[in-house]
Amino acid sequence: MMSYKRILLKLSGEALLGERQYGIDPLRISQYAKEIKTVIEHGLEVAVVIGGGNIFRGVSAASNGMDRVQADYMGMLATVINGLALQSALEECEVQTRLQTAIKIEAVAEPYIKRKAVRHLEKKRVVIFGGGTGNPFFTTDSAAVLRAIEINADVILKGTRVDGIYDSDPEKNKNAVKFDSISFKNVLDKNLKIMDSTAFTLSQENNLPIIVFNMNIAGNLLNLVKGYKIGTTVN
Repeated sequence: MMSYKRILLKLSGEALLGERQYGIDPLRISQYAKEIKTVIEHGLEVAVVIGGGNIFRGVSAASNGMDRVQADYMGMLATVINGLALQSALEECEVQTRLQTAIKIEAVAEPYIKRKAVRHLEKKRVVIFGGGTGNPFFTTDSAAVLRAIEINADVILKGTRVDGIYDSDPEKNKNAVKFDSISFKNVLDKNLKIMDSTAFTLSQENNLPIIVFNMNIAGNLLNLVKGYKIGTTVN
């Protein structure tokens, strides 16, 4: 018995690096595609938002003197590249997909239209949302929450390389304490940097839970949607 009918999976661009320093690790993206396929085979409807930090980070470029608006548009294009890569990996696994983008690139993707996205999901196609919100100054975390609300997703699953939310960075502090669950208010009060505050606030206002979990452990995604206690739940 599945705990959800429709999910939005948020992946960071850095998650696609695998063992690389830059770009996309084919083995890692193939692994993610197989994990998503298992969920589809259990009847779930899946949408995906991917960041672009493995290729280009607008905020970092802006901090080094580049115009922030230009830098953010470059970051949006990076998310489209990642979306195309995931689309290819999923289709290698014989999963039907659609890539929709918030900025028009008709040669490679559909423009984002909410009704079309929902129809694709109902037909059990994986819908990948690229291009962020289509606006500078908004992260892909905010884009993920916005799209999840628009398509009436039951939950946002944020796949990372750590197994939940901690009171400090567990990769730097071996004594970091993990939260099994935490409220939106406490996340914001404690200034925990798993997602940006705009994304958390938008989720809170729309009663949309977020679960942060380790996407790199095989079977985690399927077990999570089956209702197993994995990662950290924010609600």
